[in-house]
Amino acid sequence: MKTILILVGKTQNKHFIAGINDYTERIAHYMPFEIRTIPELKNTKSLTEAQQKEKEGQLILQELQNSDTVVLLDEHGKEFRSIELADWLLHKQNTARRLVFIIGGPYGFSPEVYARANDKISLSRLTFSHQMVRLIFVEQLYRACTIIKGEPYHHE
Repeated sequence: MKTILILVGKTQNKHFIAGINDYTERIAHYMPFEIRTIPELKNTKSLTEAQQKEKEGQLILQELQNSDTVVLLDEHGKEFRSIELADWLLHKQNTARRLVFIIGGPYGFSPEVYARANDKISLSRLTFSHQMVRLIFVEQLYRACTIIKGEPYHHE
């Protein structure tokens, strides 16, 4: 199973970039994994929130294949403990050809992206910056991989 993380806009903070790159390399030892970045929209001051979500949504949908299993990282999604996420991921590895996670822009997702999604996951009830969520997610994905393999990274 190929796993893809789609992001809207570049990661700005050099510390987050270093952490994301570190975990991306680690994840690659367990599964094919890549991050795709959709460019940030230009001149957003003239757009409403809905227009911005719509335009970002069109760009996101262009990245998807019909057979993809699409999972949105969304505040209204399911919350998992790390071991539960690992179980969920193991199930997806047995049923999905391409598992695509999406972190949207600052206003979330368009209705069309929500309609295309197969699932939604929340990393926490707390609110994190979109930049920080990227690092937290790849760390949790790596943690799930190590749990599946029975490696000692996760302690419970």
